Amino acid sequence: MSHWKQSERKDSLIGRKETSYPFWPSDQVIPGPSRPVKDGWENKRRMAFTLLSMLCLILLGVGLLIGLSVKSETTEPEISNSLETEVSSLTTESSTELIVEVDEPVASVAEAVAPSVVRIDTATGTGSGIIYDKGGMVVTNAHVVQGVESVEIQLADGTRSTGIVLGSDPNVDIAIVQVQGNFVFKQATFALLESVRVGQLAVAIGSPFGLEQSVTAGIVSAVNRAVPSLNIEDGSRTIVEMIQTDAPINPGNSGGALVDRQGRVVGMNTLIRTDGTVEGNLGVGFAIPTDTIFLVTERIVNGESLENGFLGISGQNPTIGRAGALIIDVVPESPAYESGLEAGDLIIGIDGSPILGMSELAARIRLSSPGTIVEIKVIRNGEQLTFAVTLGTL
Repeated sequence: MSHWKQSERKDSLIGRKETSYPFWPSDQVIPGPSRPVKDGWENKRRMAFTLLSMLCLILLGVGLLIGLSVKSETTEPEISNSLETEVSSLTTESSTELIVEVDEPVASVAEAVAPSVVRIDTATGTGSGIIYDKGGMVVTNAHVVQGVESVEIQLADGTRSTGIVLGSDPNVDIAIVQVQGNFVFKQATFALLESVRVGQLAVAIGSPFGLEQSVTAGIVSAVNRAVPSLNIEDGSRTIVEMIQTDAPINPGNSGGALVDRQGRVVGMNTLIRTDGTVEGNLGVGFAIPTDTIFLVTERIVNGESLENGFLGISGQNPTIGRAGALIIDVVPESPAYESGLEAGDLIIGIDGSPILGMSELAARIRLSSPGTIVEIKVIRNGEQLTFAVTLGTL
């Protein structure tokens, strides 16, 4: 727009021939031979026209500079405002997306599972429990209810009632408690060990130090971890396969739930590994898998034997070569002896599941009931063989 006005002004100035303009005579004299002097008025007009043309060019240049300056001043704020608007729009959209799309899996799990986790109080301490069915049966650790016949139960909504201990298996540290009273119980949803993956989300819910409905989170650090422990009744050594997790577990969490991101209970928090000086959690906790909970709970409820299975071998982990349980000696007249197992055999599997070491083999055998027939796969002299063994009583 400013260019167009400047051009119009130039044309107007040039076109006005009959108008007189200011004239500044030159103070320079051109040396040389004398020339005929023309009409003075014509020379004045020529000089005036030249000066006028120069003046127009100067005005045109100044106008262009002014126009560009004005345009720059008016354009830059527009660009700046446009950028600010765009950035503001992106920020708003990003914030909205974060609010709408960010998932809170731990919070969702806690909301879904917390109603199925209870607090258990005894004269000697506090623990946790998981509602096993809609009738108010609660599964917990045997050491939580050790030496008592009844306990105090606190449901997630604060309701308190009495619980009767139906039975326990001290070898695998599992007990069953029946809540007394006509309440509406939220039964937990369970998932078998085969669904558990190392590295997946693990949420622990329980009553650490009496702080009921506490939620912590971590991951599954390992599965099928053979963990040595003691029978809480006679102090004998036992081994139980467990899920390892780094979700913080502390005293009072025992008997509580270890849950996956779908809100399914995959294990029952039972114990932690410490360095002997620190009693709190160091990121190494263990939970009894749901599979074991089902197996032992059904035995207790149905009044079945809680005796451990017996194979009849002694062995060790191989010092070199393939993983497994290397048989060092076979007890005469034992189930292993009767089935044909020999010293030097490397046990690599039971019932289709791999065996990586002696502790894992012991845990599998002890969890099986006497009279159970198991298929044991071994390597003997480079050849794979399978033996059917009927377990005895430990």
